[in-house]
Amino acid sequence: MNYRHAYHAGNFADVVKHAVLALLIERLKGKDKGFRVIDTHAGIGLYDLQGPLAGKTEEWKRGIGRLVNADLSPVKMPAKLSEVLAPYLAALRAANPEGRLRYYPGSPVLARLLLRPVDRLTAVELHPDDARQLMARFAGDIQVKAIELDGWLALGSFVPPKERRGLVLVDPPYEEQNEFRTLAEGFIKAWQRWPTGVYALWYPVKDIGAVKNFHKRLAESGIPRLLAAELWVRERATPDSFNGTGLVICNPPWKLDAALETLLTGLVPLLGEDEAAGRRSWWIRGEE
Repeated sequence: MNYRHAYHAGNFADVVKHAVLALLIERLKGKDKGFRVIDTHAGIGLYDLQGPLAGKTEEWKRGIGRLVNADLSPVKMPAKLSEVLAPYLAALRAANPEGRLRYYPGSPVLARLLLRPVDRLTAVELHPDDARQLMARFAGDIQVKAIELDGWLALGSFVPPKERRGLVLVDPPYEEQNEFRTLAEGFIKAWQRWPTGVYALWYPVKDIGAVKNFHKRLAESGIPRLLAAELWVRERATPDSFNGTGLVICNPPWKLDAALETLLTGLVPLLGEDEAAGRRSWWIRGEE
C-alpha cells in the first residue's frame, strides 16, 4: 500500500463525504438505542493541514478551506444548507478548539466526536504506519476499537455488530484496478449478512465506465433502497483526472435524499473549479 490520505485531507471529496457521514450519524442518534460505526479504511484519524504532506498538495485549500470561510446564510445559499452542514462543522470546530483551521478530522475522528456514550466505533486500517498512529490516537478510549487489518476482511467479518444498529463506511484508496468490483462484491456479501445496516460506499468520479459498471452491478443485485449522490468540480468525463466524488448509501434514513439535494446544491458553487461543475442524486433502486 502506497496511498497516504494526509496528502488529500480536507479536499473537496472529503468535504462531501464527511458532511454526509456526519448527517448519517446524526440521524442514527434519533433513537435512544446505541449503534456502531464501522470504518473499513480509516487512515490515521486526524490530519495536520500545516504539516509537510498536506502542505505539499494544499488540496484542502480548494475544499474545507473554501467552506469554512463561506457565507452560509439563506440569502447566499439554499435554505437549510447551514442546518444540513451543522453536524459536520460542529465536529470540525471540536477538532480545532483554538478557533482556527489547522486540523482536519478524518472519518474515524469525525465519527468519534459525534458519538454518544452509548455508541461505539470500530476503525480499521491496513497501512502499518497509519494503523499505529490510529491505534495510538484511540488508546484507552473504551468506545473505540482501532485495528490493523485489511478493510475488505473487516467488511466481511464485522457485520452484523452486536448492537444490530449502525453504519458501515467503505472508503478504499482505489489503488487496484478492480477496486470497484471488490467494493460491489464486498458490499453485497455484507448486506446479505446484515441487510438492515446503513452502508456508505465512497468512490471517485474519474473513470466513468467503471462508475457505470459499479452502479449497474448494484442495480442488478436486487438490494433495495440504494441512494446515489455525486458532485464534480470540473468536467466529469476526463478519465485522467480526479473530477468528482460519489457515494452510494444503502438504507438511507428518512428524507436523506432531500438533505443530500440541499447539500450538493450548496456545495457546487463553493467547491466547483469551473462552469462544468455540477451534481446529481438519484435512486439506483428504491423500495423493494
